[in-house]
Amino acid sequence: MGESGESSVAVRRIHGLDRGSNYSASSAYVVTGSTAWIGKGLSCVCAQGRESVARIPFELTPSQEECLQKLQRRLDVVYDSTKVEHQEALRALWYVAFPEVELRGLITEQWKEMGWQGKDPSTDFRGGGFISLENLLFFARTFPKSFHDLLQKRVGDRSLWEYPFAVAGVNITFMLIQMLDLRAAKPRTMMGALFLKILAEDERTFDLLYCITFKLMDHQWLTMNASYMDFNAVMKATRRQLEREFLLEDIQRLEDMPSFRLLLR
Repeated sequence: MGESGESSVAVRRIHGLDRGSNYSASSAYVVTGSTAWIGKGLSCVCAQGRESVARIPFELTPSQEECLQKLQRRLDVVYDSTKVEHQEALRALWYVAFPEVELRGLITEQWKEMGWQGKDPSTDFRGGGFISLENLLFFARTFPKSFHDLLQKRVGDRSLWEYPFAVAGVNITFMLIQMLDLRAAKPRTMMGALFLKILAEDERTFDLLYCITFKLMDHQWLTMNASYMDFNAVMKATRRQLEREFLLEDIQRLEDMPSFRLLLR
């Protein structure tokens, strides 16, 4: 327990790994650090907007308002371990991640191999809700190579102490919700307005932006030679880069963002 009373968080340690070597299935987890990754620290990372992004009112078109309300309904769904559809979604995530490994149950030490804090992933969804599970599934099904590259830490010179994949995914969902101010009745920043314009043309926009952000976060992680203590700094750098790209004049869809190309590598 930390001095503020938080429990500890599982952090991936890759045994025998020097920078430049590859992640292997023999990786193990230890318990260290604090819940700054999914609780207190998230608000520190995500609630800080850029001073240069002025908050001004925008009027929504009927189509944009409908799309925002539909997305907000998704945000309001908490993960419920008693619902069959939620259980099946969690099982589906396991089998897209480890298609040849039989899952022994929804509560099992196996989940740590994906980067959940403990043997029950449902306890980690509090920061992002059911949509964070939907985001991970969308990523796995839409960009399977990028998903598995990040899950297995295949690319780049990795730290001895890596970020837990699944917990990082919940962080990203939470960060995007705050960055885009998605719980507001209408956008209050230029970035939020641009997001809703794209969302009205493609309802997959939030899920696709999630994939871009996850890949960008890992790119920033490698660029900064980061280890688990640097996670908040990496998330801040990721957010700043997303904000810069969103405000480029030629961004009409997410595929126009420079970071989108990271998904195609």
